[in-house]
Order: sequence, then structure tokens, then C-alpha cells
Amino acid sequence: MTSKKIYLIRHGQTDFNLQNIVQGSGVDTDLNDRGRAQAQAFFETYGHIPFQKVYTSVLKRTHQSVKGFLDKGLPHEQLAGLNEISWGTKEGFKVSPSEDEYYHYMLRQWELGNTSLRIEGGESPEDVIVRMKPAVDHIMSKTDEELILICMHGRAIRILLTHLLRYPLKSMDMFEHENLCLYVLNYTGSVFSIERYNDRDHLRSLS
Repeated sequence: MTSKKIYLIRHGQTDFNLQNIVQGSGVDTDLNDRGRAQAQAFFETYGHIPFQKVYTSVLKRTHQSVKGFLDKGLPHEQLAGLNEISWGTKEGFKVSPSEDEYYHYMLRQWELGNTSLRIEGGESPEDVIVRMKPAVDHIMSKTDEELILICMHGRAIRILLTHLLRYPLKSMDMFEHENLCLYVLNYTGSVFSIERYNDRDHLRSLS
């Protein structure tokens, strides 16, 4: 495979992020005012980068986060394999104390290596890897795309990074993220490395 540089971002803020309501892959929310400002700040900082392709999940909060680039006419491809993990029956509901306890129980189980454990009515990290791999293989097979932008979701980014960097899936929480944060990855043709980690410098003007 050819070498690549990948700019990987999480989508901007939504009202559900702000209100601590679970989104996952089944809730297709819009960016709020701050999320749109985050997207604009990212575009103002990186709009000059000559990306050859923009990849997103099929969820509109990722499309809205790269709107500036799409408005320039950059090629865009939506891949369901890049969608957020499914939080099943928890999606669309505010995180109550009992739900928070369940969430942290799941995270502890995954950290212990029980990454096949599924969220009630949803996916496990291993399920996400299975449906993510074909999307990753598709992206990596494009030998004419050496500089690309990918917009995804928080948990999905953690899972993707463990896959690309060959870490155990149980280590995914080592990869921190915030709305519209940036990771920059370099691929030599055989191995990935991280150039920037959870970079938010482009958001300084919004703080």
C-alpha cells in the first residue's frame, strides 16, 4: 500500500453532547451553534490543506463538521463502517445515575479485555471492528489518495486507532478525544504512527 497522511477528527458539538444524552449510531443529530463554530474554526485553520478526499460516517453531524471542505467541492464518501458504536437501548436518553453506573461498568469490562461484551441492544467493540475493517481497507486501497480527511465519532475513533496502531482493543481509552479534536496519522506503507494527539489548538479562539 502507498504511504498516507490522515487527518482524523471527531465531529463538533451537538445539543445531545451538551445535555449528556446518548447518541451512538442510532440518533442522527445536528451540530449546535458551538459545533458549527468548531467546524468553522477547524476549516479556517486547515482549509488550505490539499486533501484529496473527505471521508465521513453516514451520520449528518460528521458531514456538517466538514462542510467547509465539502463546499469547496472536495470528493466526499460516506461509509457506514465509520459510524459510532451502537449504544442500543440507551440511545436518545439522558444519562441518569443508574445509566452512568452501567456505562462505567461496560467500560471497566472492556478495559479488562471483555471486548466482545455487547451494550444492551447494541454493539461490542469487537462488533465495531468487524464492520469497520472493510471501510478501512477500502480507504487504504486508494493508492491515489495520499492526503485525506476523515470525520468520525468518539468511541469509533478510539476503536479505529487501536486497530491502525495495533494496540489491544482493551487499550482504546488511552486515546482521548473532545468535540472537533484532531489526530494526524502517518502511514509508511506498512506501519502507522501518530503525529498529533487530540490536538485542539485550532479551537483556542472559542474557549
